[in-house]
Amino acid sequence: MADIIKIDNENIINILNNKGPLDIGKPFSQEIFLIEVHIAGTSHIDNMDLLEPKLFQGVEVRFFREPNNKYDSKAIVVKDKDGNKLGYIPRDKNEILSRLMDAGKLLYGKVKCKEKIGDWVKIEMEVYLKD
Repeated sequence: MADIIKIDNENIINILNNKGPLDIGKPFSQEIFLIEVHIAGTSHIDNMDLLEPKLFQGVEVRFFREPNNKYDSKAIVVKDKDGNKLGYIPRDKNEILSRLMDAGKLLYGKVKCKEKIGDWVKIEMEVYLKD
C-alpha cells in the first residue's frame, strides 16, 4: 500500500509535467514557446520582497485561470512552485492564452529576467505550451 499515489492538485500538475512518481509516456510531447510577457501587478503583492530573490532566470512559474475575476473574465494568475501569487498575465496578452487553458492545454512560464525599478519588480517571462 506504500506505493499508492495520493492525487491532489499538486500531484496532478506534476504528473502531467512528467515530474511526479507516475511516469506517463508522451513520445511526441514538446515544449512550444508562445510569447514573452511581464508579470502584471507585482507591486500589489504584499510579500514580493520575500519572493523576488527566488525568481531568477529559468525558474518555472504556473498559471491558473480566474474566470470569475471581477475585473477581467480572461484573467490568468501567475504563481510560483509553492503556490505564492506573483501577479497576472497582462490583460492585453491573455485572451488567446486563456482560451488555450480553457480548452485544457497546459501553459506555464519561465522567468527570463527581472529588474527592480523603485518599489516595482519587473519580471519578464516566456510562456510555453506543453503539448
